[in-house]
Amino acid sequence: MNQHERIAAIEAENRQLRQALDVALAQNALLEERVHELEARLAKDSHNSSKPPASDGLARKTKSLRKRTGKKPGGQIGHRGDTLRLVAVPDVVVEHRPEACPACHTSLAAALIVLRERRQVRDLPVVRLMVREHQALHVRCPACHTVSVGAFPHEASSRAQYGPRLRALAVYLVEQQLVPYARVRALLADLFAVSLSSGTLVQWVQHGAEALAPMEARLKQALQRVPVLHSDETGVRRAGTLAWAHVASTNRLTHYAIHAKRGSEATEAIGILPHFTGVSVHDGWAAYRSNAACRHALCNIHHLRELTFLEEQYQQGWATDLKALLLAMKTAAEQARAAGLRHLPSAVRAAFVTRYQVLLTANPPPTRRRHAAATPPQAAWARQADPSPEPLRALVVGTGPGAGLPRRSADPLRQQPSRTRPAHA
Repeated sequence: MNQHERIAAIEAENRQLRQALDVALAQNALLEERVHELEARLAKDSHNSSKPPASDGLARKTKSLRKRTGKKPGGQIGHRGDTLRLVAVPDVVVEHRPEACPACHTSLAAALIVLRERRQVRDLPVVRLMVREHQALHVRCPACHTVSVGAFPHEASSRAQYGPRLRALAVYLVEQQLVPYARVRALLADLFAVSLSSGTLVQWVQHGAEALAPMEARLKQALQRVPVLHSDETGVRRAGTLAWAHVASTNRLTHYAIHAKRGSEATEAIGILPHFTGVSVHDGWAAYRSNAACRHALCNIHHLRELTFLEEQYQQGWATDLKALLLAMKTAAEQARAAGLRHLPSAVRAAFVTRYQVLLTANPPPTRRRHAAATPPQAAWARQADPSPEPLRALVVGTGPGAGLPRRSADPLRQQPSRTRPAHA
C-alpha cells in the first residue's frame, strides 16, 4: 500500500468514526433527555403538579404553596369562638333539690327556692329502632252496611318494612359520607340491631337516585345558566374498574357524575358543558377547551404548581417571577373585592397586563429541536403566552359569582390580534 492509498484508507476510517460519533452523540442526547424526563417525573408531587396528595407517599414531605402570615397559631384576636352556650328552652329540665339543711338537718322538701343555678348537658337521646304499626280499619256503614277499609300510608306498602328515615340515613352515610356498604351495615347493626344485606342498601341508593332525578335535572339547568362554572375530573374505582368522577360547580351549586370516560364523551353524556355559554374555569383539559360556545379561564392554582415545578426542577427564573405576578394579581383582585369594587381600576389592570406581556416576551424558552416534543418549560411558556386571556382571569374582581367578568371585546389581550404564538414554542 503506497502513501496515497494509506491516506485514503485513513480518511475513509475517519469518516466512519465521525459517523459513528454523530450517532453516539445523538443517542446520548436522547438518553440524557430521557433521564431528565424520568427525573422530572419522579420530582412531581402534589405541591408542583396536579397529582393528588395521596400519591405523595409516606416518605415524601411536600412544601405548601401557602406563605407564612406571621400570625400565631390558634384563634386570632377578635375571632368569634364556638363555646357552648345555654339554650333558652331545654328539652328536659331535671331539678336537684337538697333533701335536708346541712346546718340544722331540717327537711327542705317544701322550702322556698331562692336561686336556680343552671347547667346544661348536650347529648344524644337513647338510640333505638321504633316500630310503628299501621292498622287499616274495616268499618261497616250503619246505614247501608257497606264495609269500608282505611288506606295504608305509602311507607307501609307491605306487611313489614323499614321506614323512610332509616333509609335516608343509610343513603346519606353511603353517598355523602362515603362510608363503605359493609361499614354501613355494621353501623346500623350496632346502633339499631338492624340486619341488612348489601343488596338492600344498593336498592335504597338506587331508589334515592330515582327520587332525586327531577332535582338533578333542575341542578343541571341552573349550572348551564351560571356566569362562571368550575369543572374538573379525577379517576376513581367503580366495581373494580377505572372510571372518572366529573364535577361542575359554583360556590353554591355542585353536580357530581361518574362516567367510564374522561373526555368529551363523558361531558356530552352528563349534559352540562355542551349547553354552557359563560366562563368555564378548568385545568386546560382538551375536553373542556372543545366547547366553543363559552369563554375559558385556566385555574391559576394549576399554573402555580406548574411554575413551582419549573422553578425547582429546571431552574427557570421567569417561572419564579410569573408566580409572584400571578399572586400579586390575586391579591389586588381580593383587595378590590373587599373594598366593594366590581372592577380593578383600568390603570392597575393595564399595568398588570403590561408586566405579564413583558415578562414572557423577555424570557422566551430555548428553541425546540425539529420533530421533538416540547419540553415542560416550552409547553408551559406556550400556554402562558397563548393570545387568549385565560391566565389573566385572575384580574376579575366582581362582587358575586361571575360578577365583573370582562366582555370579549373589553379584554386587553383580545385587542392585540398581531400577537401570535412564537414558532419555537
